[in-house]
Amino acid sequence: MREAVAAAASALTELVGDRASAWDREGRLPEDVVRKLGAAGQLTAQIPARYGGPGWNSADSGEFTAHAGSLCSSLRSVMTSQGMAAWTVERLGDPAQAADLLPRLASGVTAAVAFSEPQAGSDLSAIATTVTVDGDALVLTGHKKWVTAADYADLFLVVARMGEEGAVVVVDRAAPGVQVRRVADPLGCRAAGHAEVRFDEVRLPIGSLLGGGRQPLSLLVTTALAYGRISVAWGCVGILRACAAAAVDHARSRHQFGRPLGQHQLVARHLADLWTAEQVATRACEHASRCWDENAADLTTAIVLAKYVSARHAATGAAAAVQVLASAGAQDGHIVARAYRDAKLMEIIEGSNEVCQLILAEHALSRR
Repeated sequence: MREAVAAAASALTELVGDRASAWDREGRLPEDVVRKLGAAGQLTAQIPARYGGPGWNSADSGEFTAHAGSLCSSLRSVMTSQGMAAWTVERLGDPAQAADLLPRLASGVTAAVAFSEPQAGSDLSAIATTVTVDGDALVLTGHKKWVTAADYADLFLVVARMGEEGAVVVVDRAAPGVQVRRVADPLGCRAAGHAEVRFDEVRLPIGSLLGGGRQPLSLLVTTALAYGRISVAWGCVGILRACAAAAVDHARSRHQFGRPLGQHQLVARHLADLWTAEQVATRACEHASRCWDENAADLTTAIVLAKYVSARHAATGAAAAVQVLASAGAQDGHIVARAYRDAKLMEIIEGSNEVCQLILAEHALSRR
């Protein structure tokens, strides 16, 4: 499996090349790049082989995700979105739905998971989007905000209320009543296809409900977020690796006051902190992936810890890299300038730092 991961990483490096900064400035990934990765199963590396996916474990998928994050956080965000969709289908869908949807997701059909709303961000219990039964059909109505990869999606997995409970509904982008409006000029991950999506009395087949619907809303959200959080955490490891490499290269080649920049103690401190941040984030992610692969009892806590640690370190690490490169890294399009903006979003999405802290504090209190 490690050889397959290395081969996929090499192919991804060649595919991205030096174009990530241009994609970031343009705010869009090329359609052929997204489709090529999708057709190769590399947007959904953990879909089991029986459904046509690569069938990688969390550890191997995580290392590949980190590599993608080191190249282009926008592309990694699309991978995260697609993986969340596949995981949600695998966990919540019935056998027939899994047999239908997972091979499609593994072969190039793109998907986005729609959670957040104007009044439902961290507090997803406030979701107001509804799905109701009308004869032999469903009717979906609601407004979702900041849906990652929505601009590229063929399908939406929409978290909605169904009476007093919840449901995940699979919606074709082409269905009448679906409107997608791209988010203009996001701070980071500018090419990740963030969009608002409105569902205006969209009529759907009953079979669009994953697992028949009427599940606890908390279960639906936790299921998808588990994959999203660990994927974002590994992506932050990639951000740190890219920042560390750029900072070290600059500190070796740039001379100030008669010696390489890296030999100045205060600059060396930044390099030490960057290396430490990458190592700590990597170990937290490796632990979370082991828990995932072993279905460990403390999986949820391990994932939240990895996301919190990695996102915080990515944000401070990217800031340190900009400080080391100074004006050389302060230009829009430079890898550390892009990382600085992208990393800040990682402290917000899939559970903000504050939400992660509350979860971890609750865990600490329960242990005492």
